Amino acid sequence: MGRLSGNETFGSVSGLPWDGVAYFSTQRHGGSSRGRWASFNLGLHAGDDERDVRANRDLLRSALPSEPVWLKQVHGTEVLDADAFPQAASQNAPVADAAVTTVPGRVLAIMTADCLPVVLATVDGTVLAAAHAGWRGLAGGILEKTVAALRAKAGQGSDAPRIRAWVGPAISQAHFEVGPDVFDAFTAGDAAARMFFAEKIPQRKWHADLAGLARHRLFQAGVDTIELSGHCTFAREDLYYSYRRDPHTGRMATLAWIKPQNT
Repeated sequence: MGRLSGNETFGSVSGLPWDGVAYFSTQRHGGSSRGRWASFNLGLHAGDDERDVRANRDLLRSALPSEPVWLKQVHGTEVLDADAFPQAASQNAPVADAAVTTVPGRVLAIMTADCLPVVLATVDGTVLAAAHAGWRGLAGGILEKTVAALRAKAGQGSDAPRIRAWVGPAISQAHFEVGPDVFDAFTAGDAAARMFFAEKIPQRKWHADLAGLARHRLFQAGVDTIELSGHCTFAREDLYYSYRRDPHTGRMATLAWIKPQNT
């Protein structure tokens, strides 16, 4: 855990260093937003004053090598090939819940406020992906599709590249109560997924471990190095926005890019 290197104006957290890749998730302090959005809200769709959000995004941009590729996230399973998306069209965010790139300096962006932000890369740092995984997208296969897109970009034929993943701050099992719809979505075809649900008898309610489910599915998809941040967005109101804690709140962003060779 730590702040973004070289910038002490807004908070961030990341995992272990990766060869050739930079990545981090923002925290909620250090920006211009006020009230329930205080203060580093990056979501234009969250009801905040647009001028404050733009100021926050400008501050974020100053710490990045390029303008982020923002997505219109819909809790789906679409994976964007960011290399085929013109940077000039960045004002019109494409509908997708994940993106993949091989271009150094191209910044992938995912917004969250309880859902899982997941960064994936080949161990040599030449192919990078970022995914937004709420329970619907996770159950629908967004991570498996992102891994498949990353492998396709790697283009190594039958020699599957080794992939690593970082699962960023999200709501923890203790605070994520769900009903039969969520339980069934994960366990109907995968009995092993039951271990990630703590049942509240006799209410037919469960506490779901989203991060654990993500690690389980990533491992099944062939990702062998997986790090979890361990940060709960619901519990740490001082550091993170949480939609379940307050539906009228801001959004964090998770940013990732392949480092240009001269950096």
